[in-house]
Amino acid sequence: MSYSRLADAHRSLVDGIAALRAASDARSDADTRIAVLAVCESLTRQLEQLSVELISELDADGTFTERGYTRPGFAVADLLGCDTALAVRRVRVAEQVIERRTLDGQVCPPRLPATAKVFAAGEVSLRHVEVITDALASPAAGRLTPQGWAGVEEQLAEHARLYRPRELTAFARDLISTLDQDGAEPDDRELPQLNELHLTRNPAGAGGRIKGVLDAPTFDALATALGALTRPTSGDLRSLGERQADALAEVCLNSLDQGQLPSVGGERPHLNVTVSLRELEAHGRRAMLDTGPLTPSELRRLACDCRVIPVVLGGDGQPLDVGRAMRTVPAHLRRAVVVRDGGCAFPGCGREPGWCEVHHILEWEHGGRTDIDNVVMLCRFHHRLLHHPGWIVRIHHDQPEFIPPKWIDTQQIPRRRPPPNQFRQLPPPRQQLVLQP
Repeated sequence: MSYSRLADAHRSLVDGIAALRAASDARSDADTRIAVLAVCESLTRQLEQLSVELISELDADGTFTERGYTRPGFAVADLLGCDTALAVRRVRVAEQVIERRTLDGQVCPPRLPATAKVFAAGEVSLRHVEVITDALASPAAGRLTPQGWAGVEEQLAEHARLYRPRELTAFARDLISTLDQDGAEPDDRELPQLNELHLTRNPAGAGGRIKGVLDAPTFDALATALGALTRPTSGDLRSLGERQADALAEVCLNSLDQGQLPSVGGERPHLNVTVSLRELEAHGRRAMLDTGPLTPSELRRLACDCRVIPVVLGGDGQPLDVGRAMRTVPAHLRRAVVVRDGGCAFPGCGREPGWCEVHHILEWEHGGRTDIDNVVMLCRFHHRLLHHPGWIVRIHHDQPEFIPPKWIDTQQIPRRRPPPNQFRQLPPPRQQLVLQP
């Protein structure tokens, strides 16, 4: 490209950016600004792909080497003024999704052809390509047949358009693990002892320090026990480290006193709701906690997963009826929801079950049933979000899916997280001939 053509292209881009900026000025409505934001992301991804393509070409024709660089990542970092780590990432992606030429001039297709296609279209980001690259470079993927490996790459490229990088990582791990059912060769060597814990008293006397290394099962057991007691609460100014230290002490004291540990996601808070008969007949638009009034949205959210004791008052404020304590989401149902959702089911979240609540899809006060087909597990943030107009959640094919509001997606295409253990029931690889979504 001549410098004049480059200058024309640069001017066109600058003019295009100015047009986008003008379309999203203060006079434009929110929907227009959101649409411009989506266009910006698509263009950013396409420019990212062009950058990666140029890096590949400059590396292949020896430009970086001629100018004294033995590693293209260092050349890119100096040229663009970016961190070396980011430059190396771009070089690595270029090796996977850009056509290559052999010494005799023949063109070789990209190593990840399906991924290269969606990346060039601006449908996935650089990070998505990295996830696919890492997954297909794993030992488990290396044990697949060439046909199976290519089929997995196509699957991952297709799902990269729907999943965030973190979700795609989990999807890739589950898919490859299912197809690699034989696994690695058995290793009969005795595993080394990893668990170490050192308790050192302070020289001055009281207190001390803890230092240790734990294997995966032990660490997970400790993290689960502490996680039940370290949830931040309003007004709690302790740091995470302070909450974890206090939680460890509480677990130990509780174990000494009772011989058992608190269960994650066990007893939920009691909610005493006081509502007049008139308000009850008006579908509970106002209610009173022991500590103060509730808004309707707060009432619906708190009543999703709690123990409710209704106190019905007459016109003079005297109690007419006090209902029995009723657990709206019993422990066995919560366990079933944990198995199905594996934590917050909202796409892109994935908070652990111990930090989540169970939400009624059709609200309880509107006749919603308390069963597996009418509840979904959500973290506190997404639970509040679902109680505002916009997102719609439903159970489809036994899995929760979320329909975004039109301001996020004009087509309102349903979104869902990859379900936990989704490939557990798939047939062995030799029976799975087609790897299409």
